[in-house]
Amino acid sequence: MQNDHLAKFCHLGQAVIEIEAAAVASLTQRIDNAFATACQYLLECTGRVVVIGMGKSGHIGGKIAATLASTGTPAFFVHPGEASHGDMGMITKQDVVLALSNSGETHEIITILPLIKRLGTPFIALTGNLNSTLAKAADVVIDVSVEKEACPLGLAPTSSSTVSLVMGDALAIALLEAKGFTVDDFALAHPGGSLGKKLLLKVSHLMRTESKIPKVIPSAPLTEALVEMTSKGLGMTSIINEKNQLIGIYTDGDLRRTLDNGYDIHQTIISDVMTQNCKTINEDTLAAKALNIMETYKITTLVVVDSEEHVIGVVHLHDILSAGV
Repeated sequence: MQNDHLAKFCHLGQAVIEIEAAAVASLTQRIDNAFATACQYLLECTGRVVVIGMGKSGHIGGKIAATLASTGTPAFFVHPGEASHGDMGMITKQDVVLALSNSGETHEIITILPLIKRLGTPFIALTGNLNSTLAKAADVVIDVSVEKEACPLGLAPTSSSTVSLVMGDALAIALLEAKGFTVDDFALAHPGGSLGKKLLLKVSHLMRTESKIPKVIPSAPLTEALVEMTSKGLGMTSIINEKNQLIGIYTDGDLRRTLDNGYDIHQTIISDVMTQNCKTINEDTLAAKALNIMETYKITTLVVVDSEEHVIGVVHLHDILSAGV
C-alpha cells in the first residue's frame, strides 16, 4: 500500500510538470508585435516600471519587478489594494505600469484603472482574458492564457502563474539585451553574496602586501628561505632581485624535491633550487579568475606583480575561499 502511495505522488508530480511545461512552450507563439510594443514602452520609460498584481499574481509581479531592476530596468512592485489608500502617489507620468491579472477582472486593479489612465501613464496588461476590463483598458495586452491549470481542481493558480513569470523574464531579458547591459552592470546591481564577490572582488582586495610578503634574495641560504616561509605562513617565498622584481619562487613542494635530490639545506643557496617562470597575476584580476588559475595548475599561492614584474603582493587560495568566492 505504501508503494502505491509513493507511485501516485510521483505520477501527480510528473503530470503537473508536463502541464506547466506545455503551457510555457505555447508562449513562443505569443512573442509578437504586442510583446515588441511592450518592450518599446519599457525601453523608452524615463521613470520606473510599476508592477501591480493581487494574490499569486502579486507574488509573481514582485519577482518580475525584482528581475527587471536587477537587469538594468528600474522597477518596483505596488500592491493595488494599497494603491487605493495612498500608494497611487508612487506612480508618476514618467512611469510605465505593468499589471498582472489572469482573469483581467481583479477588483483592486480595476478600481485604480481610471487613476492610471488619468495620469496618462503607459499601461501594459499581462492577462489570460483578452476580453476583460483590464485588457480593454490597456495600451498593450500580452496574452498569458493557459489551456488548463496544473491543479486538478482547475482552481489554484499554477500554469497561469508560471507562464506570467516566464513572460516577465522574457520582457526583462529582451530589455537587458536592448540596453547593452553588461557583466559589470550586473555586478553593480548584485554587490552582496557570492555572486557579487565573483563579479566584483579583485586580487587587490585579498592579497597580502608589504611586510606580509615572503621574499628573499637569490644569494640567500636555503635555511633563510625556510625561515621566511615559516614566519609568513604561506608555504612559499618569492625570490627577488635588487629592484624587487620577481625571478622565482620556492614552495613546500620544492623543498620535498630538494631533499629527494640530496641537497644539503645548510650548504645550498635558494637560487640553485628555486622555480623560475612561475605563475603570476595582476592585482586588477578578478579573484574568481585567480581561483580558477590555482585550481587549473594545482597551486595554492600566486605572486602579484605589476607591469614591470615588481612584487606587490601574494594571494593565497585560503584567502579567496574565505572571502566566499
